[in-house]
Formats: sequence, C-alpha cells, structure tokens
Amino acid sequence: MIKIDASKLTLTEKVVQINRVAKVVKGGRRFTFSALVVVGDGQGHVGVGVGKAGEVPESIRKGTEDAKKHLIKVPFLGTTIPHEVSSEHSASRVMLKPASQGTGVIAGGSIRAIVTAAGIHDILSKVYGSTNPVNATRAAIAALSQLRTAEQISAARGKRVRIRVGGQENTGGNHG
Repeated sequence: MIKIDASKLTLTEKVVQINRVAKVVKGGRRFTFSALVVVGDGQGHVGVGVGKAGEVPESIRKGTEDAKKHLIKVPFLGTTIPHEVSSEHSASRVMLKPASQGTGVIAGGSIRAIVTAAGIHDILSKVYGSTNPVNATRAAIAALSQLRTAEQISAARGKRVRIRVGGQENTGGNHG
C-alpha cells in the first residue's frame, strides 16, 4: 500500500459525529469527547479518523490528524465507482454500487460524508446491521479500498482489455 502525503493535497474536513463520554469517578462524572472526522480532496483521496480529548475542538483536531494519516486513493469510472463492492467492520456491513450519471449520492449520513469527500457524484449505498457511524465509516473505507479499475485487473493478469466508456473505446493493458 502506497502512503499518500496529505501535505501535498488541499483537503476539506467534515465532522461526522461528536460523542460525549462520561466516566463516573469518586468526585462525580468526568466528560471527554470523541470526534469522527472525514477528510478528502474531491479528487479521489479520502480518509477517516477518530480523535478523543477533554474538549471538542481538540478532539476534532486529533481526528483530522488521524484521518490525514489514513488516506486512501479511490478509483473512478466517470462520476461513479468501477464496480459493486461490499465490506464489513464489526457489526456494520456496507454495500456500494455504481450508479448511472445524474443519479446523485444515495447514501446515509456517515457514508455520504465519505463519498462526497472522495469526489464521487453518482453512487448507491446501503448499510446493513449496525449503523454506528464509526463502524459504518470504517466498513465504507474498507470497501472503497477494495475497488480496482479494469486496467488494474488486466495489468495484474497480464492481459489487454478493451473498455467502452461513453461510446468511446479505450484500450487498456500493459502500459503502466
């Protein structure tokens, strides 16, 4: 896996969830905050991070730093993803399907944040099982990291492939 340098990208951040956690101690309750943050450049780079701290702004900053450390590159086919993919994390299962141009982003809150940050304009998604935002976003990132273009698959197999995108033919294969 190739490490993506976040300093070379212009990333936007979106806070998906802020959770207040109470720990009961001898003197009463002690509150901390956890923030789930999605960062992306709208050009195929996206990352998710969780930050925990005593105050909200600090937890968001930590979440952003964590997300920048875990960036992935998402392949596109026009304005959508190349093929259907599904993945699970803990009790959450996420299914992502390519959609025809003009469909828009059909996705719930946490998944919508990821696909819009990545720059995907047309996609269908469904979360099965637990809809916990942390697990759902991790499952979505795992699903997006499984995506491969036809050129990548053909190069791995040592074959040449002819792809028809929007009425034009594109010959892929061993051209790096």
